[in-house]
Amino acid sequence: MTPSSLDPRVRNRLIERFLGKSAAANGMGALQPAARPMIRSGVPEAFTRFDRHPGYEKMLVPRAAADRLGLRNPFFIVHDGVAGARTRIDGREYVNFSSYNYLGLSGHPAVTKAAKDAIDRYGTSASASRLVAGERPIQRELEEALAGLYEVEDCIVFVSGHATNVSTIGCLFGPKDLVIHDSLIHNSVLEGIKLAGSARRSFPHDDTAALDGILAEIRGRFERALIVVEGHYSMDGDVPDLPALIDIKRRHQAFLMVDEAHALGVLGKTGKGTREHFGVRGGEVDIWMGTLSKTLAGCGGFIAGERALVEHLKYAAPGFVYSVGMSPPLAAASLEALRILLREPERVERLRARAGRFLRHMRSAGIDTGYAQGHAVVPAIIGSSLKAVRLSNRLFEAGINVQPIIHPAVEEKAARLRFFLSAMHTDEEIEYVFNTLERLHEIG
Repeated sequence: MTPSSLDPRVRNRLIERFLGKSAAANGMGALQPAARPMIRSGVPEAFTRFDRHPGYEKMLVPRAAADRLGLRNPFFIVHDGVAGARTRIDGREYVNFSSYNYLGLSGHPAVTKAAKDAIDRYGTSASASRLVAGERPIQRELEEALAGLYEVEDCIVFVSGHATNVSTIGCLFGPKDLVIHDSLIHNSVLEGIKLAGSARRSFPHDDTAALDGILAEIRGRFERALIVVEGHYSMDGDVPDLPALIDIKRRHQAFLMVDEAHALGVLGKTGKGTREHFGVRGGEVDIWMGTLSKTLAGCGGFIAGERALVEHLKYAAPGFVYSVGMSPPLAAASLEALRILLREPERVERLRARAGRFLRHMRSAGIDTGYAQGHAVVPAIIGSSLKAVRLSNRLFEAGINVQPIIHPAVEEKAARLRFFLSAMHTDEEIEYVFNTLERLHEIG
């Protein structure tokens, strides 16, 4: 259902329920009272229909309001072609800042060829769980290469990045354990903690002193303790103090897990991630988690660490044991992308130069970029979901594709546009986007 297809009475009822009756006075239209639900066998009709589910109704409210205000829905836009520094939408080319293709390896001829060759040899699917139906050499080659990258004993690849965190945390930890995480941690970690049933605490973003204090107070109440951070925060573009975290986890006898989803290929002189960025040994972090869908041009996630950790997950993690194995062509694509990353570190240098230049431009114009450090993610914090969507619409009209991040994904005051930079963006594109954004931002 699109916003324009909503029945006006339904739209008005939803707006009244979630935005308040004052919405009528603000041009949202006349509001009609909701019909009394029918009762069958004592069960309200609303409990038997997905279109009356409160979550669905709440989701429709901003869509209905946007339609009323004449705003284009910026989500689920259909792109034609490779997701890169440029994209094609409805026959028009756009400068694209809504792709994780940081080094331009998705669509790279060698990566594409590796995937095609794997299809010819293995087909398009592993067709069953690796535990019960066996493996393909390409799956293990990828895992061995990732383990080598992080200088650890072994690695396991899952078919979903989100499921990697959920299944790993849910498998390794339980009700007698503690998981403590940065306040801006990814949803997949929170879902994993729910599955584990562990006690959950958060600490203020990047505040290692607060983390240290919390552990000093409560660590003794639990059996195992896990600290979880991101290597490069996908909403804010900053990096945690990894050496301080390693010191804290040692002193409090905790495990440390670093989510490298947006760090691999971005941080470090040659793109090897947070470990290289800080010059620490791979074994100093207990659990390295990463995804294959960003720099590595595939799909899925991985856990790298000591052999006992990986073997445990291979035989017990639900997201691995009860899931089909990694698709061979995707494994081949990610393996080839990893080889190119190691062979061509100039791509990382180019990304760093583009992102740093963009961040400097933004700050010089007085645009709030939050915690961004100029690696690959640069937010433009607008402070209003409505304004963020409006600005995204105006940029789209100017040939620039960048997504708004709005409430409830972030707090309303933190609503933003989120720019993903690529090594493939040109200096001319950076200048054009910045000049356009500065002009539109001043208009408001």
